[in-house]
Amino acid sequence: MPYFDAASAAPLHPVARQALLASLDEGWADPARLYREGRRARLLLDAAREAAAEAVGCRPDELVFTPSGTRALHDGIAGALAGRRRTGRHLVVSAVEHSAVLQSAASLEAAGGTVTEVAVDRTGRVAPGSYAAALTPGTALAALQSANHEVGTVQPVAEVAEECRAAGVPLLVDAAQSLGWGPVEGGWSLLTASAHKWGGPAGVGLLAVRKGVRFAPQGPSDERESGRAPGFPDLPGIVAAAASLRAVRAEAAAEAARLRELVERVRARVPELVPDVEVVGDPVRRLPHLVTFSCLYVDGEALLHALDRAGFSVSSGSSCTSSTLMPSHVLRAMGVLSEGNVRVSLPAGTRAADVEAFLGVLPGAVASVRERLGVPREAAAAAPSPTGSGSGAAAELVVDALGKRCPIPVIELAKVIGDVPVGGLVTVLSDDEAARLDVPAWCGMRDQEYVGERPVPGGTAYTVRRRG
Repeated sequence: MPYFDAASAAPLHPVARQALLASLDEGWADPARLYREGRRARLLLDAAREAAAEAVGCRPDELVFTPSGTRALHDGIAGALAGRRRTGRHLVVSAVEHSAVLQSAASLEAAGGTVTEVAVDRTGRVAPGSYAAALTPGTALAALQSANHEVGTVQPVAEVAEECRAAGVPLLVDAAQSLGWGPVEGGWSLLTASAHKWGGPAGVGLLAVRKGVRFAPQGPSDERESGRAPGFPDLPGIVAAAASLRAVRAEAAAEAARLRELVERVRARVPELVPDVEVVGDPVRRLPHLVTFSCLYVDGEALLHALDRAGFSVSSGSSCTSSTLMPSHVLRAMGVLSEGNVRVSLPAGTRAADVEAFLGVLPGAVASVRERLGVPREAAAAAPSPTGSGSGAAAELVVDALGKRCPIPVIELAKVIGDVPVGGLVTVLSDDEAARLDVPAWCGMRDQEYVGERPVPGGTAYTVRRRG
C-alpha cells in the first residue's frame, strides 16, 4: 500500500532502525554518571550531538535535543522572547507557520504581547522585504519556516535573516520539513527540527541556539541539555535520529532529483486527468517530494477515504477533514481553493509505478465523490451554458446554503449560475468558513466575477456576477 504522507511522518529509515536497536543495548545508562556504563552512554550522546550539529551547520554546544519538534518550537520561542524581554514583547511570524508557532504567538498575545503576521502570496511565499517592514524597535523575535509543510513552498530565509540581522532581531527557523534535504542557508539565530520528518524515530526534536543570542529557558530545568531540555534523554532515539539524519543527507541529492521528477509528473498530469483542479504552492521554489492540489466540488474527507480504499495514504487541508471544520490556515492565508484538497508527499524510495498507479486511481475517486454529492456533469466539466441569457431569466438569485458544509455551497452556486443572464447576480448564503476561500476560487477557475461578501443573519452572503 503506497504511503504518500511523508510530510507528516516519514517511514523509519533502515539506518535509524539499526542505530536504535544497537543503542538500546549500549545506551540505556545515565550519560551524566561517571561509571563505565554512564561513560559509554555519554560517548553515544556526544557523537549524536556532533553528527546533528554538523548537519544543521552549528557548533555541538549550540544544539540540544528535545522530546519533539513542537517542544523545540515552543521552548525556542519562549526562551528567545524571555531573553530579550527588555527589548520588547513583539513577535513577527509568517501567516503560514506551523500551528506550534502560531500557538506560541497566541500565548504571547494572551499574556499582553503583540504579534504581527506577515502575509504570503498565492504560492505561500513571503515577499523579500516583508519582514523588514514588520520589525519594530520593540521586536524581540521573528520566526520563519524554511519550507511549508502543506504546500512545499521554500521561503527566502537568507534574505529575511539579513533583514533581521540589520534590525538586530534574532530569527528562529522551523526547518522540520527541509533539514533532511540540506542545511538552512543564511544567518539564522535559532533553528528547530523534528526527527520523524526525515525518517528518524518520533519523540526526538532538536533546538539550536547560536552563541550570542540572548536566551532564557522557561520553566523548571535541571543540568541536562544546558538546562534547555530537562529530564532523562531518550538516548536510543537521539542516536537513531542523528544516524538517520546523516544517512538521508548522504542520499539527498540523488533522491531529491528522482522525487522531483515524480512530483513534476503529478503536477502536470493531475489537471489533465481531473477537471477543475488547482495545483497550489510555488512551482519552482519548493521541496522536491511534495505536491498539493485542490478539486472543485469535492468533499476532502470523502476523497481521502476513497483513495485509502484504493490503497493510497495521503493527507488533506480541507475543512471537512478537521474537527474544527476550518480550512487549513495555510490555504486560507494563500487565498486558494480549499475544498477537495490533497497533499501528496513522497517518502524516499517511492517507485514511479506507485505514482502512475495513483494517477490511474485519482480520476475515478474524484468522479465518484462528485457523483455522490450530486454534482451536475456540466458543472464539473465546463463553463456555464448560455441558457440563462433569455429575457425570462432572473437577474438575481439567492442560494440558501446555510447549515451546509464544504463543498455544497459551491456546488449549489455552480448549479444555478446558468439561470441568470450575463451580468446577473447569484448570492450564496453560507455559514461555512471554507466558502470564504472557495467561492472566490471558483470564480477564478470559472471566469466569473466575484463581487464580494457581506454579513447576514446566521452567516455570510457571497455575491457572484455572471460574465458569460
